[in-house]
Amino acid sequence: MSESLYFTTEAENRTARYSELLPQLKALLEAENDTIVLYANIAAALKEAFDFFWVGFYRVQENQLVLGPFQGPIACTRIQKGRGVCGKAWELNQIIIVPNVDEFPGHIACSSESKSEIVLPVYNSNKEIIAVLDVDSNKYNDFSNIDQNGLSQIVAFISENVIA
Repeated sequence: MSESLYFTTEAENRTARYSELLPQLKALLEAENDTIVLYANIAAALKEAFDFFWVGFYRVQENQLVLGPFQGPIACTRIQKGRGVCGKAWELNQIIIVPNVDEFPGHIACSSESKSEIVLPVYNSNKEIIAVLDVDSNKYNDFSNIDQNGLSQIVAFISENVIA
C-alpha cells in the first residue's frame, strides 16, 4: 500500500470515516513493530482524516508521561500521573471524554485553543499501559462514543503490534 489515505465522498460522518481509516492503517502498518513509527503514522492519519486540532501520544517513561509523536501545535512535554486529562486517564486506566476542558478539574492547558478532548490508554501485549493517545478539538463537545469506539480499535491495533 502507498503512504496515502483514501476516503470516499460518502464517508462524511465519523463512523464511516473510522470504518475506512482502520483497514488502511492496518495495511500501512501491519508489518511495523517500531512503536515510534506506529505512533507517528497513526497521529498523522488521524489528523488528516478528521482534521482534529491536536493528535498525539504521551509515552510512559520513568513514572511520567513524556511527549511522543504528534500532529498539531507544540505541546506539554511531561505530565505526572493523575494530572490533567492524560494523567487522569493513565491513573484510572480508562478512556476519558471531556466535552469542555475548562470544566475538567486540573486540566493542563497546553493550548487555549483546545476546547474538548478524548484520551485513551495504550497497552502492550502484557496489558500494561505504555502510553496514552490524546486527541484535542478546537470545538466544544466534539467527541462521542463514535470516537471512543473508532479510536479504541486503533489502540487495540497498536497493542497487537507493539513488542515491548
